[in-house]
Amino acid sequence: MASQKLLGLLNDAIARELSVSIQYMWQHVMAIGMRSPEVRDKLQDIAVDEMKHAEKIAERLDYLGGVPTVKPTPINVGGSIEEMIKQDAAKEEDAIQLYRKIIKTAAAENDTTTRLLFEEILSDEEDHHNEFTTLLEAE
Repeated sequence: MASQKLLGLLNDAIARELSVSIQYMWQHVMAIGMRSPEVRDKLQDIAVDEMKHAEKIAERLDYLGGVPTVKPTPINVGGSIEEMIKQDAAKEEDAIQLYRKIIKTAAAENDTTTRLLFEEILSDEEDHHNEFTTLLEAE
């Protein structure tokens, strides 16, 4: 059985994934400017990835006996495309830190399935962070 600490971390991850999926989708709709078509497509793709992460994490939490949260963390849409992408890169940095913590906690509890799930998701989050930082470098 998973510890309350791990269950709480999984709910933190769900809240984060819900938040960024909404944030990135709204940014996809609101992005305007010369580079907006490129940025909009990336935001939409990443928003869908994040929603899939939320679903996978919720399924795992449910299996472990927890109740998935329905409350996202704060959503920050931003103003200009540059402001949006800076906020998004910061959100991905937070996710990377959180998911590394979840991986360590799951490993300490001998929960291989949760560890492997978050190693996979961590790889996606690092890719998302790279996408956002690359967009910022192009400015």
